[in-house]
Amino acid sequence: MVDAMRLPPLLARGFYQRPTEVVARELLGKLLVREDPQGTVAVRLTEVEAYLGVDDAACHTFGGRRTARTETMWGEAGHAYVYLVYGLHSCLNVVTVGRGRPEAVLIRGGMVEHGLELARARRGAGVRERALADGPGKLCQALAVSRADDSADLCDRASGLVIRDDGLRVGERSVRRLPRVGVAYAGAAAAWPLRFVLS
Repeated sequence: MVDAMRLPPLLARGFYQRPTEVVARELLGKLLVREDPQGTVAVRLTEVEAYLGVDDAACHTFGGRRTARTETMWGEAGHAYVYLVYGLHSCLNVVTVGRGRPEAVLIRGGMVEHGLELARARRGAGVRERALADGPGKLCQALAVSRADDSADLCDRASGLVIRDDGLRVGERSVRRLPRVGVAYAGAAAAWPLRFVLS
């Protein structure tokens, strides 16, 4: 549980300035924390996917694509890349590696550990606790993450959106590596085991 008076340390920029697969795996068990005027919600990360940039046919920057939407991915590691699916649902990604290397980790899901009532109010009173943030769109709704958060600095508490490390360590036996979801169009890359799930 996150204590609002004793928040665990932020992940530093260097955490993100590493190979994307490494960052993805090590994000499992970390706390994604949203602070805004409504309150604080913290989610324990349980599912992520790595996207490996220009050589990854499932990635938005495959082949060197650079658009207004993907510009954040081309920038410094440790920033949020937020895009919309079907023009409706926000998806939060963490930019990795460094400038000119447009790679990122999609935050697919987690468990709400703090701010349960606020997360439930945002998601709907009838939603089960385990289902509050168990998908990328659901997680963003629970945390009130939107396109307005694109490029937010995850290493700066002033951004209102950060990732913290409270010391929980996830052993290899607790992690499953699976193909990514919804990327059948990506040919051979669709089978790459770049989805990391905390059992």
